Amino acid sequence: MKPTRILRKMVDNWERKMIVAPGVHDPFCARIAEKLGFDVLYMSGAATSMSRLGYADFGLATATESQMNAKSITSITDLPLVADSDNGYGNALNTMRTVRDFVRIGVAGIHIEDQVIPKRCGHLKGKMVIPLNEMVGKIMAAREVIKEEDSDFVLIARTDARAVPGEGLEGAIKRLKAYYKAGADLVFADALLSKEELKRVGKEVGAPTVYHPTAISPRLTAKECQEVGVGMLIYPFASVHAMSVAVWDFMAQLKKQDTRAQVEFERRNNKHPLGDVKKLFELGGLRELQNYEKEFLPPEVLEARYGKSIGM
Repeated sequence: MKPTRILRKMVDNWERKMIVAPGVHDPFCARIAEKLGFDVLYMSGAATSMSRLGYADFGLATATESQMNAKSITSITDLPLVADSDNGYGNALNTMRTVRDFVRIGVAGIHIEDQVIPKRCGHLKGKMVIPLNEMVGKIMAAREVIKEEDSDFVLIARTDARAVPGEGLEGAIKRLKAYYKAGADLVFADALLSKEELKRVGKEVGAPTVYHPTAISPRLTAKECQEVGVGMLIYPFASVHAMSVAVWDFMAQLKKQDTRAQVEFERRNNKHPLGDVKKLFELGGLRELQNYEKEFLPPEVLEARYGKSIGM
């Protein structure tokens, strides 16, 4: 079954089972999430900007860079991937091309927000939003492409109005009502400040909502989210934050202790599922690739490679 169809069925069933999607910023993290039994993956724009550009999410990543990252993830897993599509990277016409490209690289769904260009992470200060009717046009344009390309593709409409002067929660709810009417499958008010705000959004918009318990938003549990109408719970920084802390700590020790840090790391993690280098290779498909070699390479090539070779 196509990833878009899998995700569509999950969205249709959201009231009975909320979708939970951890953030993966690269294909290797996607492999880890799949190995651990997650059903859906999420690619954050902020995590993409940090991992691919080394910059904070300030609207510097282009559509091409985001889509290249998404393609690298969808190429390694059959799990549905929901991708951050920023503000569609332009007006309604740019949004049409953006949606078409995401569909064609195998992404199962995206969210588009109503920030002005250049945008920034939804939990940072300094956000501005475009007029409501302009965003409605983007949603309608996106829906037109989805009808042409793959009707199962999931469209999430996000508003960043909650933290914008003159808009606030009332403005966010008004906008999401319009976006849902225009054709969004789920709605997403970013940077909400309480469970009560999240509940109001779901109730007043009358649509399944997307939420992430990160940064300035409260750390609501999955159960709490489902109780107030959340259809999809995402953890955008799940991989990139954990990776950043772990790499910082290890490299700090490496700087102080050189090889002793490596030895201690291996000793401490010797029973971990990824505790040694060979296990990393195995997660990356080592056995699968070796089996393909046995199936497709000539015997003499295999003998030359493996007959007297040394290694893991």
